[in-house]
Amino acid sequence: MVVIGGITRMTGSGLSITQWKLVTGTIPPLNETQWLKEFDEYKLSPQFQKINSHFELTDFKNIYWWEYFHRLVGRAIGFVFIIPFAWFIVKGKLESKFILKLFAVFLLGGLQGFIGWYMVKSGLVDNPFVAHYRLGLHLVTAFITYGYTLWLALSLTSPPTPLLEIRRGERFVRNFSVIILLTVILQLIYGAFVAGTKAGFIYNTFPMMGDSFIPPNMGIQNPVWINLFENIVTLQFIHRSIAYLLSVMVVILWIYSLRNKLSTVLHKAIQLMMLIVLFQVVLGIITILNLHLNPVFLGSLHQFGALLVFTVGVYLVSLTRNFRLN
Repeated sequence: MVVIGGITRMTGSGLSITQWKLVTGTIPPLNETQWLKEFDEYKLSPQFQKINSHFELTDFKNIYWWEYFHRLVGRAIGFVFIIPFAWFIVKGKLESKFILKLFAVFLLGGLQGFIGWYMVKSGLVDNPFVAHYRLGLHLVTAFITYGYTLWLALSLTSPPTPLLEIRRGERFVRNFSVIILLTVILQLIYGAFVAGTKAGFIYNTFPMMGDSFIPPNMGIQNPVWINLFENIVTLQFIHRSIAYLLSVMVVILWIYSLRNKLSTVLHKAIQLMMLIVLFQVVLGIITILNLHLNPVFLGSLHQFGALLVFTVGVYLVSLTRNFRLN
């Protein structure tokens, strides 16, 4: 779903369906008349009027299907969740505390759908692009929903074992893993800002940004703090800087794991985090250097890499949740 959402955004498909029809929207246009009606509604949007005024019906269908598929998968996830959930409740298979936790997942899914439409609406008024703040909120909510679901699954499959009874020195692993995961979430936010403002197209060089490590024009907007959120040069610089910081943090954790006797499962999780972050860094460099050549493929692959980093981060933190310090 996250990857499909990324492709939908990068192909400019997200604004192709200008209305939210929770039930009737499940069925796509089935004949020429219905397609022309959808196309006429799209023609009223800023995206058509300011960017895609050359579109014919065939062009419209190409972007329509991505947004339709994105929404359809969202609906399917809801059905795949709610039907077994209701069945397990009726059969008395779930404890009351776990029912509340699963219901929270359902609420997060519903919230994600609402935020998705809230994001799309920002591109249907005057600006033919969705607000990058709303895009960031939509992406982070998706990751939080996924992360919380993964956390619940791990709590069922990874019960406390003697393997997790550790010495006091491993307090560092527990605390530092949380800091790393929070840094990953911050990076996700700035990744969304970079994507939403197309800041990734500003400097397509590495390791320099243009002719220097610290590019000019990073603080030209007033008030100064707004540059942290809206200056496209600053956004790309921050996104790169967090990547450097995250890499250093993971290396520190990896070195610590080599110098201290950790449980086998924890040591392997840290190694996995090291490999995934290395993969994402290399992928990020390849993406920035070649973004103009194939932005959809590279951008989607980079977003998938972010999902892998986040997944391992949640897994690493989950391993430390039952640590008992001696």
